[in-house]
Amino acid sequence: MSKFRKKKKGMPALSTASLPDIVFMLLFFFMVTTTMRETDLLIDSPRLPSASEVKKLERKSLVSTIYVGKAKDAKYGTGYNRIQLNDKIATPDDVPSFIYLERDNVSEAEVPFMTTSIKADKESSVGTLADIREKLRDVNALKLSLSTHKGSVINK
Repeated sequence: MSKFRKKKKGMPALSTASLPDIVFMLLFFFMVTTTMRETDLLIDSPRLPSASEVKKLERKSLVSTIYVGKAKDAKYGTGYNRIQLNDKIATPDDVPSFIYLERDNVSEAEVPFMTTSIKADKESSVGTLADIREKLRDVNALKLSLSTHKGSVINK
């Protein structure tokens, strides 16, 4: 009879001591990298037109977005010519004050690099877009981007 008994060899228990560290590290990672949507759309998500030559905007912090499309709620009117600036439905006459407000949010040195992006539904009226462009020209906001998605263009 021996003094020492042989132990059964099996799988050792899995250590869960570092599990909270891993969970908090993942939580911190997602908190840092997640961006929240800045504006709630009052218009239906614009169905962007297709374009064959597409270029990405570089500094998105200097981009002011104007949405044009059909209003989600009937109280804002019908048709595809509703304009949304930040979180409100507006008219082309409100565009200059929107641009001035956006310019106030950036430093004076970055104002020449600001871009205005128009995200218009493909059913929107060209007249509405021309009115917006005219108001942008009046306030010297000449860098303009028309948002599209990359795809083949079919001429009809």
